[in-house]
Amino acid sequence: MHRASRAKNETLTEAETIVMTGYETKSPPERLIVRPNGGDRARGTVQIGDIIAPCAFGPAGIVSDKREGDGATPAGVFPLRWVYFRPDRIAAPKTGLELKPIGPDDGWCDDPSRAEYNRPVTLPYEGSHERLAREDHVYDICVVLGHNDDPPVPGAGSAIFFHLAHADYRPTAGCIAVSEADMRAILAPCRPGAEMDIAA
Repeated sequence: MHRASRAKNETLTEAETIVMTGYETKSPPERLIVRPNGGDRARGTVQIGDIIAPCAFGPAGIVSDKREGDGATPAGVFPLRWVYFRPDRIAAPKTGLELKPIGPDDGWCDDPSRAEYNRPVTLPYEGSHERLAREDHVYDICVVLGHNDDPPVPGAGSAIFFHLAHADYRPTAGCIAVSEADMRAILAPCRPGAEMDIAA
């Protein structure tokens, strides 16, 4: 197709743009839709495209005013920052998001009195924190959500992750959790700009 044959007010298709300009156009980023199931406030679903996966929330359900230690999952739209994984246990998930291996000295500060609140820290660390290299497997794949991090507000919640669920889908501490198989399927189409939309 020649460019002259296209009306001025018509939009080029992505394929035509690549041919004519040499540059690919960016398609919209993927969005993960998280919704409660109504019967159990600590359970719900995560959907991306045609994939719908069961998930677990915090025991207090989804809230619009998240506070540190309240056992609730925050409502809102949050970017997927990066993906942690345990290279000593599993293969890295296939995804367009940034991957970071978890090592024995990786932690996350959950102490509102510290300047590093809701930030990754190196262990040993004096303030209250989580160890990312856990004995169980829930952080074997762990996606960091952009909740309360730009900048962090002390006490407004920390370490809100999208991670792996226990086999019985027991409540999380406030995160969102799915099975490893579902996590891998969900992450496969994700790329920079992907977001998680959590509705109360």
